[in-house]
Amino acid sequence: MFPLLLMGEFIMIEMRNITKRFGSLVANDHISFKALPGEIHALLGENGAGKTTLMSILFGLYEPDEGEILINGEVVKIKDPNDATKYNIGMVHQHFKLVEVFTVLDNIILGLEDLKYGFITKDKARQKITEIMNQYNLHVDLDEYVKNLTVGEQQKVEILKMLYRNSDILIFDEPTAVLTPQEIDELIEIMKGFAKEGKTVILITHKLEEIKRAANKCTILRRGKVIDTVDVKSVTKNQLAEMMVGRVLNQKYEFNEYQPKEKVLSLKNITLNGKSKDILKDISFDVHKGEILGIAGIDGNGQTELVQVITGMMRHTSGEIILNGVDISYTSIRRRIMSGISHIPEDRQKHGLVLDFNLAYNLVLQEYHTDKFQKYSILNHNLINEYAKDLVQKYDIRSAAGINSSARSMSGGNQQKAIIAREIEKPHDLLIAFQPTRGLDVGAINNIHQQMIKERNNDKAVLLVSFELEEIFSLSDRILVIFEGQIVGEFLRGQVDEETIGLYMSGTRKEVE
Repeated sequence: MFPLLLMGEFIMIEMRNITKRFGSLVANDHISFKALPGEIHALLGENGAGKTTLMSILFGLYEPDEGEILINGEVVKIKDPNDATKYNIGMVHQHFKLVEVFTVLDNIILGLEDLKYGFITKDKARQKITEIMNQYNLHVDLDEYVKNLTVGEQQKVEILKMLYRNSDILIFDEPTAVLTPQEIDELIEIMKGFAKEGKTVILITHKLEEIKRAANKCTILRRGKVIDTVDVKSVTKNQLAEMMVGRVLNQKYEFNEYQPKEKVLSLKNITLNGKSKDILKDISFDVHKGEILGIAGIDGNGQTELVQVITGMMRHTSGEIILNGVDISYTSIRRRIMSGISHIPEDRQKHGLVLDFNLAYNLVLQEYHTDKFQKYSILNHNLINEYAKDLVQKYDIRSAAGINSSARSMSGGNQQKAIIAREIEKPHDLLIAFQPTRGLDVGAINNIHQQMIKERNNDKAVLLVSFELEEIFSLSDRILVIFEGQIVGEFLRGQVDEETIGLYMSGTRKEVE
């Protein structure tokens, strides 16, 4: 079986006139797409543009309502992921498909186990996986449980799953959404290595910089339709952004003069003991009305625990948390919410949504029990639905069945939009935003950044925790750097460059200035 030759190039994968409907929503509208061996082909589009749906069809998670798929020039039927594996297609999903209570080895071989006398044998699999790890520099402890791995390590497991199945067509769905800058660099080099071997890499991403760094071609989708396919070298990031959103983006942020007012949040000597060492060490800082305080740091240096301590999801060992002059150190999560905290969590699926509730209910999770939406403990569903419709329109939240869509069925970016809408629109004095734009497209990122600046300009206090240095620098009035659970640097906007912040983040410079 030989690839189809087109104008001197072999086509590894071709999708012709693919159409997929979910009720009245047309997720893919007669999409045609080609990718070549040895090519990194990016799929770019807004949240809900149909990118993941298209690749889910290629991987066998959905069947198209219309259209056909050709692999190496032959029409094929891909009804499920087993068919996709048969055609050497692999996919790393945005939300990993791993069994947390299984070991790395068991996750990789799941469904392809070797049997001897009815028992699973793992020696050959272990040898093959070790060879793959050595070849691609993808080292993970095969005997460690997945639940104990970092996000970056879990992603390596997903890649190893593909390679163990001899995949030649590799689909990466938002692969850098939760990775550190160092892990992103490493992943891009891995993808380039795959392309050099003649594999076809399809990269779904919202990050224009990564497309410019990694991809050869880019196909832009908008509202389920193909806008264009371009040579990445021939276009600028601004041109890609405008093709994606269909308009010129106003990326100029307008800040009122920085005049911080009274304190909203004060942390005093917060310490959190761990099993072998302190996770948080004597942390003190204030967040004022009318400012965005950014916390910069490499993932795993205590940011998650710090936010969980402030929001009540974790109990600190010592210290005080003061909100609007009141000590909330030992109050419940609900009491903190009702006292004026809004929280965009790091993990939208675990801590931001009830995945089996519909969108409308998720948009009132923090307020359903208030007089706004109930009387005598009976919910007013009409009010809930009208409120939800307003937020869907205001924040451009896209889903197959509107406010009746289950949160689980929505794309990651639209799940994030729903959380942001809920937390910004409910009454609050302090907005804690942890990776608020993770998985969002450039248009949505621009809108969310504008919303956060509006919060700040309207005298709200904003605590921004992000692993994206560009985001920290773009939005923060003050920047704190956290390293190994300690605040090691504090700077005002314009007083420091990214290189210096990077030194503090890595622990090279620890003195507080």
